[in-house]
Amino acid sequence: MFDTLQDRLTAAFRGLRGKVRLTDSDIDQTMREIRIALLEADVNLGVVKEFIAAVRERARGQEVHAALNPGQQILKIVNDELIEILGGETRALRFAKRPPTVIMLAGLQGSGKTTLAGKLGKWLKEDNHSPLLVAADLQRPNAVTQLQVVGERAGVHVFAPEPGNGVGDPVQVARDSIRHAESKLYDVVIVDTAGRLGIDAELMRQASDIRAAVNPDEVLFVVDAMIGQDAVNTAKAFADGVGFDGVVLTKLDGDARGGAALSIARVTGKPIMFASNGEGLGDFDAFHPDRMASRILDMGDLLTLIEQAQKTFDVEEANKAAAKLLKGEGQFGLDDFLAQMQQVRKLGPMSKIMGMMPGMGQMKDQLANFDEREIDRVEAIIYSMTPAERANPAILNGSRRSRIANGSGTRVSDVNNLVTRFNEAKKMMSAMGQMIPGMAPRSGKQAKKKTKKKTRGVSGNPAKRAALAAGTPVPEPVATPAAPASPFASPFGSQPDPADMSKMLDGFQLPPDLAAMFPPNKGPR
Repeated sequence: MFDTLQDRLTAAFRGLRGKVRLTDSDIDQTMREIRIALLEADVNLGVVKEFIAAVRERARGQEVHAALNPGQQILKIVNDELIEILGGETRALRFAKRPPTVIMLAGLQGSGKTTLAGKLGKWLKEDNHSPLLVAADLQRPNAVTQLQVVGERAGVHVFAPEPGNGVGDPVQVARDSIRHAESKLYDVVIVDTAGRLGIDAELMRQASDIRAAVNPDEVLFVVDAMIGQDAVNTAKAFADGVGFDGVVLTKLDGDARGGAALSIARVTGKPIMFASNGEGLGDFDAFHPDRMASRILDMGDLLTLIEQAQKTFDVEEANKAAAKLLKGEGQFGLDDFLAQMQQVRKLGPMSKIMGMMPGMGQMKDQLANFDEREIDRVEAIIYSMTPAERANPAILNGSRRSRIANGSGTRVSDVNNLVTRFNEAKKMMSAMGQMIPGMAPRSGKQAKKKTKKKTRGVSGNPAKRAALAAGTPVPEPVATPAAPASPFASPFGSQPDPADMSKMLDGFQLPPDLAAMFPPNKGPR
């Protein structure tokens, strides 16, 4: 969604790189390009004016003039102001002191409320809650059936006493759902309400009646991020008419310009609490303004990637594979390679994963053309090997490779490419293990040499030599125990400050051969 904005902002900052001092004309030119980029992204005009004014004022202040790299400091200022207009801080759900916590979803028809109810229910269930979905949209055809299907896919129960399709009282259904949740010990109730094609008096009245009936702890306004400024206007009208506590953005994976996401928090004064960026029930998470700003500025979103990996990866298996690669414990074979690749695949499409890495905005075309079926072909090739061949690819001669290609429905060149890439990756990771202190494997001779005691020669320390000559025992130095390391501690020393990520990326260029990792889609083979 933010590709065009990302490209324009990157181009605006490119002219500042390498400059020791910024003039007023440099700042004015950069602000002009940023203003055009935001307006083209369909950001609200008032928000654009406030944003440019704030950045310009700080850019002309002492913090830029005293900086060693003014261009990087401007990037940091823009990042800070983007975080501000996106809401500032992450806003978490408020849970009731006495369950159940009631969450009411509201919004226009077609914004994705029903699907979002299932996503939110699944997200809460994974966080050890017991959610209940309530079918209070009794007007839209088959809305009740849709919620039941979504709830079944998400593994969440649905309260649907009325068939819908114009039959039943949504206010009474919402009221009864609270008693049902209390009797069945559900701790969260998610009420899916009806929408309209536009804001009207009937929609406002029904939403107000349901809110009065269930007294929700959170009212979330669901907004389709693809409708641009209309989303902002609709949210503002609903905030004035009924009121809500937070915003949920849906369809962030679309190809719209993204102006709603950058405008709605500032215009309505309400935080964006959740974002949906795909059709799958797992494509949903809490909204973090700082991470979204980092994505827009092509600085990646490594924290989200780490969180997803922690939820998905088998830590024990990953540690075993890392030990084989870095310490040389055992032999890292194609079985290990396949297991790690399958764990990475659980995170989602490779294009989405790589898009979270810093600087990947330079490779949009390669990411867009990446053929996800390449991973299926790799799996087919490895599964066509015998256990001995997977454990030791060095035994793959010409006849074996031909047999594997025929068994996997690929070409011999595909088998050769896989083996070559595997060997190169293995060498690279082994070399990295040698570079990391304490991780380089020691040979048997080195280990024996280290344990061999010195039997000849005298100490170079005069005090120690005199003590030894007198027969006085010399105490051995006591090693100070090291402090426990952080699970994310760097073996090279202190960690970089996340606020200084912009400095790390200045002048960052990807090597040309990295593009070979993303072959264009060549169609079926």
